[in-house]
This record gives sequence, C-alpha cells and structure tokens, in this order.
Amino acid sequence: MNRRRPAGLVAALVLVAALTLLPAGTGWAWGSPTAELRWYATGLDSTATMLQLVGNVGLLTAPAVLAVLRWPALGRPGPLAATALATATAIELLQWALPLGRVVSPLDALLNSTGAVLAGLLVARMRRSAPA
Repeated sequence: MNRRRPAGLVAALVLVAALTLLPAGTGWAWGSPTAELRWYATGLDSTATMLQLVGNVGLLTAPAVLAVLRWPALGRPGPLAATALATATAIELLQWALPLGRVVSPLDALLNSTGAVLAGLLVARMRRSAPA
C-alpha cells in the first residue's frame, strides 16, 4: 500500500471541510430541490451554473478515489453509495446545524454522492482490469 494514500485522504477531507464548512455568513437557508433543478436545467449556458454543478459533482471525487484505493472492498456499488450518501448528508446536516450562512440542499448531497460513486467505481474497475 502506498503510504501517501492515508495522508492524501485526510488532506482531501480537510479540503472538503474547508470548502463546505467555513462560515459564509450566519444562519442557513433551505435549497428547494425543485427550484435548484429548475435553476440547473435553465442555466446550463451559464458559467456560474456550470461551476456550481461541476463543483457539486466533483466535491467528493478525490476522497472517494482515495478511499477506494485504500479500502478496495469499498469499490462495490452498495458500500460506495452508502458511504458517499452518508458523507454528503453529514455535510448538509452540519451546514444546517452550524451557523455558517450556507444553503442546505438535498440536491447538493445527491450530486456530491453521484460524483463520488462514479469516481470510486471507475477506480475500482481500473484496478480490477490492471495487469497484476
């Protein structure tokens, strides 16, 4: 096992915490899933919308890749999806519980999880098909 993987995973999780849990004001706001879906669907030609979409899908990809490399058994759809969804939900719950001025969004959690699962499954598949 590469000794840098645990350190890389910790660093990736610290970066995720910094991006999602540093204060951006006070209190919190609710991100209505239907309003957000409409915003994404009608704003695909907007740089701001695409940045938000790519950022949400990409948020947990590095931790997912590093976790699957560290714990290969995590590279199966069920455990990976459960871990990704639990992590993304924990982020949203912390944004709700702490007065950070963040938007609490179930859609963000779903997008975060989707990116993590896709990245983790890709790495797991690459590992299985790599020559020994």
